[in-house]
Amino acid sequence: MEHPIPGPEALVRPWRTATLVASGVAAIELAVLVVVGVGLLAKPVANEVRQAAEARVFAPIKAAPQPKVEQVAAPKLARGDVKVLVLNGTGRTGAAAAEAARLQARGYTIGAVGNAPKTGYTRSLVMYRKGFAAEAARLARDATIRIVSPLDGLRPKQLQGAHVVVVIGA
Repeated sequence: MEHPIPGPEALVRPWRTATLVASGVAAIELAVLVVVGVGLLAKPVANEVRQAAEARVFAPIKAAPQPKVEQVAAPKLARGDVKVLVLNGTGRTGAAAAEAARLQARGYTIGAVGNAPKTGYTRSLVMYRKGFAAEAARLARDATIRIVSPLDGLRPKQLQGAHVVVVIGA
């Protein structure tokens, strides 16, 4: 009996099937190796990451430098001798005039009342000319204003002879 010789199609099919099976087995082996590798390496890496995070979180906190508190001597001028310029920094009509009346009732001399060069101040503040820090601190305490600073944004010529400036904020 004669056996027919298989054609080229029959030889190709087993080769393709064998390749697909070998590729599938290789992919499964790769997946197993990745899982084992991650399992072995993850614990030491996780420990290092945890230690670095703990070192960062539990590091000793450095104390922030305290701002310099300027020692203010006792005021040299009496309240009646301190000339005050009151400026409205809110844009609300009459705010500066009302504050000027309160300060005048406390004994301060009001030099002038007007509008600040810009509006939008969110807080009231007291600014002072050089040498009048003590008078400004006392005025701020009397008017319950927390912010006291040297002149900023105003020139001494703009003060109309005043020693201290009060800018009214919202």
